[in-house]
Amino acid sequence: MVYNGTNRKRLAENTRQKIYDSAMHLFSTKSFNKVSVDSIVEMAGVSKGSFYVHFPSKSALVNALISDQVQSADTDYTLFLESFSDDAPAEDLLLALIGKIADVVVDKIGYDKMKTVYKAQIADDVDTQTVTNYNRAIYKLFSDILERGIKRGELNSSLPLELLTRHLMMAIRGITYEWCIRSPEFNYKEEALQYFKLLIEGLRNPSLSSNRQM
Repeated sequence: MVYNGTNRKRLAENTRQKIYDSAMHLFSTKSFNKVSVDSIVEMAGVSKGSFYVHFPSKSALVNALISDQVQSADTDYTLFLESFSDDAPAEDLLLALIGKIADVVVDKIGYDKMKTVYKAQIADDVDTQTVTNYNRAIYKLFSDILERGIKRGELNSSLPLELLTRHLMMAIRGITYEWCIRSPEFNYKEEALQYFKLLIEGLRNPSLSSNRQM
C-alpha cells in the first residue's frame, strides 16, 4: 500500500489521538506515578516509538492533557458569560459564573480527573502552571466582573482589583480541593454558591445593601 502525504498525516493524527485518549482514561483512574508509557501504548495499541514521536515524555503528555482541559473549561465559561446582557449586575454574574464552574468541574471534567490534577500539583510531578497561571481566561473573567461592579458602584472594595481577583481564584480552588477530599458527601455547587454569597456580601456597596432591605 502506498501512503501519500495526506494519508501519512491522517495516520499520525490517529496514532496521536489513540495515545491521548488512552492516557486520558488511565490518568482518570490512576495517579501519575502509577501510569507508565508502556501501559499507555499497550492500551492505545501503538508502539513505544510512536509515543515518543508525538510526545517527548510522559510529563509532556500530561501537560498537553491538562492544558486542553483548562482551555476547554475557560472557553465554556467565556461563552456562558457572553449570553448575559451588558447591564446584568456584577453579583448576578459572579454567582452565575460560580454555578457554571461547578457544573463544568463536576459534570464535564469529573472527580477522577480533577483529583489527579491536584495530586500532580501537590506532588510536583508535572508542570501544572496552565491550571494555576493567573493569565488564564477565567482570571480575566473574574477581574472584568469585579471591575464592572466597582465602577458601577455595586461593589465596594479597598483592595486593588488584581489582589481581589486572586482572592476569588484562591477561593474557588480551595472549594475544588475540598470537594476532592470530601466527595461524594460534599455538594460542590451548593457549597461554592453559599461561600461566594458570603464573599459578595462583604464586597457589596453598603448603600445598595440598604436599598435591598427597604
